[in-house]
Amino acid sequence: MKVVVSGASGLIGTALTASLRADGVDVITLVRRPARDASERQWMPGEQPLDPDVLAGAGAVVALGGASVGRLPWTRGYRRELVQSRLQTTKTLAAAVRALGADAPALLSGSAVGIYGSAPGMVLDETSAAGSTFLARLCVAWEDEARRAGDDARVALLRTAPVIHRRGVLKPLIQLTRFGVSGPLGRGTQIWPWISLDDEVRAIRHIIDEGIVGPVNLTGPTPATANDTGRALAERMRRPFWLPAPAWALRLALGDAAESLLLTDADVRPAVLASTGFRFEHETVQDAVAAAV
Repeated sequence: MKVVVSGASGLIGTALTASLRADGVDVITLVRRPARDASERQWMPGEQPLDPDVLAGAGAVVALGGASVGRLPWTRGYRRELVQSRLQTTKTLAAAVRALGADAPALLSGSAVGIYGSAPGMVLDETSAAGSTFLARLCVAWEDEARRAGDDARVALLRTAPVIHRRGVLKPLIQLTRFGVSGPLGRGTQIWPWISLDDEVRAIRHIIDEGIVGPVNLTGPTPATANDTGRALAERMRRPFWLPAPAWALRLALGDAAESLLLTDADVRPAVLASTGFRFEHETVQDAVAAAV
């Protein structure tokens, strides 16, 4: 099988590419600089179309590009980068997939559980209602671009939770914890969707292998609060977890990013993964933190 990956230099893309290649899969990565060898293809999303022949013969194309939402603050200029880096790459890939018609590979397009915003009750993959935050609106537009691959295209929407990893959601928390000033963010009891990097990669491969289409929640199977994640990290690092950051102070400092990333409360469940036989390596956020730190 051949798999084409955009955003292969990011946290998830790097791990996914390594996992596929370790099993002998032919991986072609899309890069913006000149290609260095036969495993790379240069492309310029937003500036010129992607030659559909780059995707020809592939079983799947995995679109993981996009500027990091973890870079703060979200200034007006950086919001434009967050939008354009997702919509331009997805639009370019969707057009190439559409051009191949019946011979097109499956398109696995990045998205995020942030699409739900704060959602009362359990949130399953088929939930269509979106939140009202900037991140939720961005995810809706992002998924809309992927769907333009065509009515007959096989499109999976990867609604990924924050990844429990040193380079993921734990990165800023590790710094606070190391200096002994970590504690509840807002009330701390808001449910934070999460997933380990290993399970993120395994889930993407499961979606490819099983031919799954439509929205898929890539999130751990056991709900965890913000406090659960923070305490698990503090215990792992043998540091205190005590200093609260009031919601008003987070909103004042971070604006809409605070609501989108830290204060939202959504019990997102991986119903599609569970119903198609996926088994998690890390069942709890405590397991995921222990594996990451």
